[in-house]
Amino acid sequence: MKFTEFNFSAEVLEGLEAMRFDDATPVQEATIPAIMRGKDLIACAQTGTGKTAAYLLPVLNRQSVRQTQGLNTLVLVPTRELAMQIDQQMEGFGYFLNVTSIAVYGGNDAGLWNRQKNALITGANIIVATPGRLIQHLSMGYVKMDTLEHLILDEADRMLDMGFYEDIMQIVSYLPKKRQTLMFSATMPPKIRKLARELLSDYEEVNISLSKPAEGILQGAYVVYENQKIPLVNNLLKGKDLKSIIIFSSTKQKVKDIQRSLKQNGFNAHAIHSDLDQKERTEVMRQFRNRNIQILVATDIIARGIDVEGIDLVINFDVPNDAEDYVHRVGRTARASSTGVALTFITDRDQRDFKNIEELIESTIIKMPPPEEIGRGPEYNPDKKGGKSYQKRNFRKKGKRH
Repeated sequence: MKFTEFNFSAEVLEGLEAMRFDDATPVQEATIPAIMRGKDLIACAQTGTGKTAAYLLPVLNRQSVRQTQGLNTLVLVPTRELAMQIDQQMEGFGYFLNVTSIAVYGGNDAGLWNRQKNALITGANIIVATPGRLIQHLSMGYVKMDTLEHLILDEADRMLDMGFYEDIMQIVSYLPKKRQTLMFSATMPPKIRKLARELLSDYEEVNISLSKPAEGILQGAYVVYENQKIPLVNNLLKGKDLKSIIIFSSTKQKVKDIQRSLKQNGFNAHAIHSDLDQKERTEVMRQFRNRNIQILVATDIIARGIDVEGIDLVINFDVPNDAEDYVHRVGRTARASSTGVALTFITDRDQRDFKNIEELIESTIIKMPPPEEIGRGPEYNPDKKGGKSYQKRNFRKKGKRH
């Protein structure tokens, strides 16, 4: 379906043309008509399917047609990185529109606080905010919510995972009861359905490829001991012509160790984690997007919501504790119908968690022993009942991956 078929205003279509958006993705095709009809909506779609445009375009179109003053739309997101990204996309889509927006997120920069405060006082049309920071502004009494028409929760499941339920409900208490509420989520656990019942009214539901990695991702796993992981990373990347790689690890200390080893081996690797201030994180992401950094080593701070095109390889240095997080991590590659590779390192302690991932995505991922120079890895036996070694299991399942 073409974007020209949605009956958008000329100004919105100009923005889409300038950004070279032509064909709608399935989630956009399924949700935009309902949003334009004014329906409440809960939409579940895997990461990288175009959810941001699915809700921004109808909101911008309504603003283009009606030219309302003051705050019109509030978008709540779990992280500052996602807030900044959505605000940037909004600027692109709304380039030809008379629409103002502000990204509201935390930080120790007094200038940042004052810029957010001034935009909130003067009545920015669209606010993209993290819950905690927005509550700080709301408590000061200068944020006027009476003109709000749209509440959007993006990465709603992630916000609940991060403990933002109470913050969300506190923010909602400031909002007009008559509004359109939209929830977008990569997964649909019971807690999301509960939140939907509390916030949405007579809503429609859209499910697109629930909790499945994109078809363009070639997935594989290495069965290793913990001390084999860093040597394996260096071994896998040596001599490879890959322009853009993300390595996810569970802790910032591991991220620092991985980056240090890669740099010692001559790789152009940088790290992003919570010890960096916002300016440093923004600069690292800018350099990575511009292909000035080949390898980005990161904690889950960027597992969701960061839209970087052309990622060749994603490595899960650690198996995610939450099976659903695997989908978000590997979803950094093969975005927008492209292809990519996702590799996961499985230790003996991770095998049950990895089996849970396979059960969630309803697919068996091929298991590989480490290269000979790395040494022999542990047996792959997630059920711990004396099953076959990983070499034999791998041979038995060869060709059955789907």
